[in-house]
Amino acid sequence: MIATVLAASRDPARERRIGFACAFAILFVWTGFILASRAGARGVLTPWDLAGLRFGVALVALMPLVLRGVLRRIALWRILVMGATAGLGFALFAYNAFALAPAAHGAVLLPGALPFVTALLAWSWLGEAPTARRAVSLAVVALGIALLAGAEFFATPGAWRGDILFFIATSSYAVFIVLVQRWRITAIEATAAVAVGAAPFYLPVWWLALPSAMAEAAWQEVVFQGVYQGLVAMVLASLLYTRALVALGSTTVSLFTAVVPALAALAAWPVLGEPLGLGALAGVLLVTGGMILGVRAGRVDVPLARP
Repeated sequence: MIATVLAASRDPARERRIGFACAFAILFVWTGFILASRAGARGVLTPWDLAGLRFGVALVALMPLVLRGVLRRIALWRILVMGATAGLGFALFAYNAFALAPAAHGAVLLPGALPFVTALLAWSWLGEAPTARRAVSLAVVALGIALLAGAEFFATPGAWRGDILFFIATSSYAVFIVLVQRWRITAIEATAAVAVGAAPFYLPVWWLALPSAMAEAAWQEVVFQGVYQGLVAMVLASLLYTRALVALGSTTVSLFTAVVPALAALAAWPVLGEPLGLGALAGVLLVTGGMILGVRAGRVDVPLARP
């Protein structure tokens, strides 16, 4: 079933349906990533441990594909670039940002800023100029994100350092998104490349030199973070995201991620006991409305090569 979904179809209508299904699934996976990472920041594990679990578990899960030659057509330097952007660049900056700034900042800046950085890069690198309707949708999303953030960005002294790291993390992922489309990398290839391009370099350094609290953490915390960060947030999310890119293109897919701040804010209310004010609720509505406007912009971006 999974292989059927990941394989691209020659039927444009079916391809579009699969792309939207994967894009919607990404919303919930990325929302869970925000909540799980906040839980990790409250726990015993260090940001370096979260990254180590992410890369280690993902590499083990993807090794059968690597041994079967899934990366044989990809140049080594491109594998390293993908590992440096969607792998090291995203994870290390994001996890360390959660240690410096509240998770609400991450919910806004990680997925929320992604459509703007991606649109800028797609315009400059791929010549994908946004339509007038899509530009309006991005403006609506920007206003919604601003309302979601509100005074929260000024409530924690020194949190601006984490905010900078969050923005660097999302910018790293945006570079990966555009390069995957430019290089015509398939979903499975991109996912494996991120793990292979990051894990062999990071894991020895983490084990030998970086701060770790693995010995003090409860096994339940280690297992949960390993499974979610390594399998769900990295492997499953990368497969879904890249498969959606194949079907819909980078600009359309990135608009879906703009809804993650709204979902994360709503989920944090019952799960984390963080109620939303009127401004945040208005932001939720604007972000969601902006995404819908962008998705109904009337065209699908140039797709990637078929797997």
